[in-house]
Amino acid sequence: MNRRNFMSSALASAGVLTGFEAIAEASAAPFQFENKLSLKILGTNWGFEGTTDAFCAAVKKEGYDGIEIWWPDTRDKQNELFTALKKHGLEVGFLCGSGETDYAVHLDAFKKSITAATTEYVQKPLYVNCHSGRDHFTYDQNKAFIDHTSEATEKTGIPIYHETHRGRMLFAAHITRNFIEKNPQLRLTLDISHWCNVHESLLTDQQETVKLALSRVGHIHSRIGHEEGPQVNDPRAPEWDATVKAHLAWWDAVVEQKVKSGETLTVLTEFGPPHYLPTVPFTNQPLADQWAINVHMMQMLRKRYLK
Repeated sequence: MNRRNFMSSALASAGVLTGFEAIAEASAAPFQFENKLSLKILGTNWGFEGTTDAFCAAVKKEGYDGIEIWWPDTRDKQNELFTALKKHGLEVGFLCGSGETDYAVHLDAFKKSITAATTEYVQKPLYVNCHSGRDHFTYDQNKAFIDHTSEATEKTGIPIYHETHRGRMLFAAHITRNFIEKNPQLRLTLDISHWCNVHESLLTDQQETVKLALSRVGHIHSRIGHEEGPQVNDPRAPEWDATVKAHLAWWDAVVEQKVKSGETLTVLTEFGPPHYLPTVPFTNQPLADQWAINVHMMQMLRKRYLK
């Protein structure tokens, strides 16, 4: 028996693997989608070792609706992606961003990526999710990213969201509030795990700010973070009960808004590989199975939010 199977068997015997689902079922979500097509759950290729076709085949087999992936930077990679999407009948959301330190270079690369992802596709994306700006850029510098994506959405009709991500423009709750209040067109990808880490809390002291942010969410990255890190080792473990409940409450609020407005909600299951996923010292063996956690998240979210 290999290490992965041993861990899965041992945890299942201890009743640990059902902990997350038990929490989710203990108090039913206050709002659920009547139409199954109103909730689209996507898989991440982050940490997947294999071709794009193999990834799409694996995602389809698990029952995901589609994938979220960085916009390919070459024609060959684009052709590979769109061929795999068509073959396996999957939808897609694109990631765009830039890692440049110089502001002018960074913004230029970002604009080119957004333009390509919203005009050069073969299959129209459900949305574009942005790793926008940098935490050390000024407010006015970062606002340029919002202005550009707002124009792109108006021209193409493709929703473009800015992610609440460490190191980026919306790295902290109070910083994001300032952007929200001054930019009514701003829409968010909620990855609130980052804020738990940045503020070293479950944000109970910033409830009004979080409520405001939730009202602007179009897309969710359903990773669960905690006070000391952006990802718990395994959300199914009972020691994370309070943390899981906090994240479910935030997601419940977003679902409520989407149900009432009749909008579709997209969700990415985004538990990451090492070193987001903690490992055993010296061996670098992951403490849990990333793929299995993400599949579990997908199944739990469907069960919780679909009637």
